[in-house]
Amino acid sequence: MCAKRQLDTVALFARRPVFTLRQAVAALSPEGDRSRIRDRLRYHVEQGTLKLLERELYAVVPPDAAASVSVDAFLAAAAVRPDGIFAHHAALELLGVAHSMWRRVTLFTDGRRRPLDLDGVVVRFLAHPKCLRDAGHVRLGTRTVEHAGEVLRVTGPERTLVEGFRDLAEVGGPEELVVSAAGFPTLDLDLLARLLDQYAVASLWSAVGWFLEHHRSAFHVDDVVLARLERRRPRSRRYMVRGSRGGTLSQRWNLILPPELVRMEEGDDR
Repeated sequence: MCAKRQLDTVALFARRPVFTLRQAVAALSPEGDRSRIRDRLRYHVEQGTLKLLERELYAVVPPDAAASVSVDAFLAAAAVRPDGIFAHHAALELLGVAHSMWRRVTLFTDGRRRPLDLDGVVVRFLAHPKCLRDAGHVRLGTRTVEHAGEVLRVTGPERTLVEGFRDLAEVGGPEELVVSAAGFPTLDLDLLARLLDQYAVASLWSAVGWFLEHHRSAFHVDDVVLARLERRRPRSRRYMVRGSRGGTLSQRWNLILPPELVRMEEGDDR
């Protein structure tokens, strides 16, 4: 029996680099003996084969690991909130287009909780956007991706673009969003419009319209699409970055662009 328990434990460690006590109990004790499994995991922490990240959250320490163990923040977040939908800059990374690496991971989840700090990488658990939650559409514009052997749910290109403009602070700023999103292979323009309808914020129609106008050839955007977006622009001038000052007005979109995007525009014109 001891040999079988050891084999089961090794199999769990191989299958899940990061896991919770609840997941360990489900895998190792069908009868639900939490106390026994907690003791077994405590033993492995003392032996240095597991690292306790926080109460009831563990990371496997590889046999050849150095003194400091690098924990995969995406796997840790998914272990804590299996229902989570990765968003913002985390989505850019999981979709393979992020221009820069960032030490923050965000995901939408039904069960909000305090942030998780993993050696300087902060994982933030956010409530689903109210407009999508109220309409029962929290999975609208999402997809699954494989990451380190796990299947994770993430906002797709269209929703990542919209939510990036909605909360630029969570995506690394306007330049990071625009440069990264330009790397999407395709955009579903009908899905974009549906998402914008759900959020019903004029400045988002405007920001997405500005983005598509400047990448119209890459995403096959015709004049009809741009005109539809333009009709929904705000009536008064809006800052793309809320609370900012200065910038340059994009007349068509009634949008005041931050200096870094103005410089990008000027570079495109040369």
